[in-house]
Amino acid sequence: MGADQGSGVWKSGRGKGRVTPKGRQLDDVAWADVKDLLAGRTIRRDHLIEYLHLIQDKFGHLSAAHLRALAEEMRLGMAEIYEVATFYAHFDVVKEGETPPPALTIRVCDSLSCELAGAQELKSALEKGLDPSEVRVLRAPCMGRCDTAPVLELGHAHIDHATPEKVHEAIAAKHTHPKIPDYQTFDAYRAEGGYDVLADLRKTGNFEAVQQTLLDSGLRGLGGAGFPSGKKWGFVRDAAGPRYLAVNGDEGEPGTFKDRYYLERVPHLFLEGMLIAAWAVEADTCFIYMRDEYPAVLHILATEIAALEAAGIVAPGYIELRRGAGAYICGEESAMIESIEGKRGIPRHRPPFVAQVGVFGRPTLVNNIETLHWVARVLREGPEVLSDHEHNDRKGLRSYSVSGRVKNPGVYLLYAGSTITDIIAAAGGMMDGHTFKGYQPGGPSSGLLPASMHDIPLDFDTLQPHGTFIGSAAVVVLSDKDSARAAALNMLRFFEDESCGQCTPCRVGCEKAVKLMQADTWDQGLLGDLCTAMADASICGLGQAAPNPIRSTMKHFPEEI
Repeated sequence: MGADQGSGVWKSGRGKGRVTPKGRQLDDVAWADVKDLLAGRTIRRDHLIEYLHLIQDKFGHLSAAHLRALAEEMRLGMAEIYEVATFYAHFDVVKEGETPPPALTIRVCDSLSCELAGAQELKSALEKGLDPSEVRVLRAPCMGRCDTAPVLELGHAHIDHATPEKVHEAIAAKHTHPKIPDYQTFDAYRAEGGYDVLADLRKTGNFEAVQQTLLDSGLRGLGGAGFPSGKKWGFVRDAAGPRYLAVNGDEGEPGTFKDRYYLERVPHLFLEGMLIAAWAVEADTCFIYMRDEYPAVLHILATEIAALEAAGIVAPGYIELRRGAGAYICGEESAMIESIEGKRGIPRHRPPFVAQVGVFGRPTLVNNIETLHWVARVLREGPEVLSDHEHNDRKGLRSYSVSGRVKNPGVYLLYAGSTITDIIAAAGGMMDGHTFKGYQPGGPSSGLLPASMHDIPLDFDTLQPHGTFIGSAAVVVLSDKDSARAAALNMLRFFEDESCGQCTPCRVGCEKAVKLMQADTWDQGLLGDLCTAMADASICGLGQAAPNPIRSTMKHFPEEI
């Protein structure tokens, strides 16, 4: 007899009968909804985040009933589903009895470049001018559009140089979907010789020769770590298979937008570079992990991957496009791999390193979008495309994401030895009425440097003697009208929001730092001790680098604190 066929079937500890098992009951309507969304799919545990996106996109939130139904379909515990859904900022989990969020959500970026451009005033104006029962207004971290600050996302459509008037017009016109930019399609790329290098390598390629070409070019990882690309490939190739390639497209470091810039224009340079890397390490599958804040890029990649499959360049399913869900920590390679596996983006303890134990426990090559973009160019044009450029005793080229108080923010491909003076000049100089005061050389993780340090090449290895690093080359320029103290607080608030919470030094340290930094006068001794504890004891780079804005502000802008 089933649980619904009589009383007393399920026994409690006191001997009282119950008609249903303990826990949240399965709702037939919600179960039918989930079955419809997953129809035709092979249910995979590592696709949990993809399934959560399907539900969120369809219904605008994740109800308790739908989460229970998903758990039933995946044969997973509710706790496992719930902990993943609540980890990511872009999932709205609604419990029984709670009111779902409005149908429309506006996310206002409040990272440094947007804050300098008036994001707080914009958010306040929207909150006053919109009905909260119809439109929800939230603060959000960097959306990778710092060159058009202030920026917000209306549904899945971005509004650049946003104003309340633009928002009201977009709502009235129901412009809530991403605008797909013009870009080089598969056919156009193929017509100019695209994928010829890949085809030749697959026929008669020599790995050692390719590796040496990359080493001769000087190409290093452009996601921030700067490890020589050819050497990394060799480590993974030497490991026993099966092997995987994971592409880190979670470009979440505030001030960074170079990867988006290239993907929205020439996506196939990246895709061919990725397939060359996959050939080099004999990868069984390529995973592209792309941040959810880039809906246009996700559309472009899905379209062009389908074109590659149709052309027979890759087998169907060889490239798996994975969509992030709003978690900066997933830019850390092991946290990204956890997310690819459908879990919370919690960084792993190392060793072992992902080159030996990566996706599904197998050796995995992790590369950044721009790195693979350059792989294709180097192997098409020769190592000289990078190595022949020299400036300030530094070789190569770098893509600098430039924003803040310059006339023409954007991505600038300059000599790797460029100084902040060179970069500001390339961006049209300072805005009228603004005098150069300081700059962030490589995202908030790099801290702040004063205008007096204007002659340092912004490249790998040149900034470490000054207590900072180039990172993702996200340059934000401050002027005399800005407060270094306020900029540092903005950065620490970001880290406080984005800490995964796994380790105490980072989780508690970021929160404590934000509180201390809001005092009229900073307690430099206490902040210094806190910075040491965070840098020495945090598990991953977020907590280890979070103190840099504090330390650099105390060192270079002592008059403000």
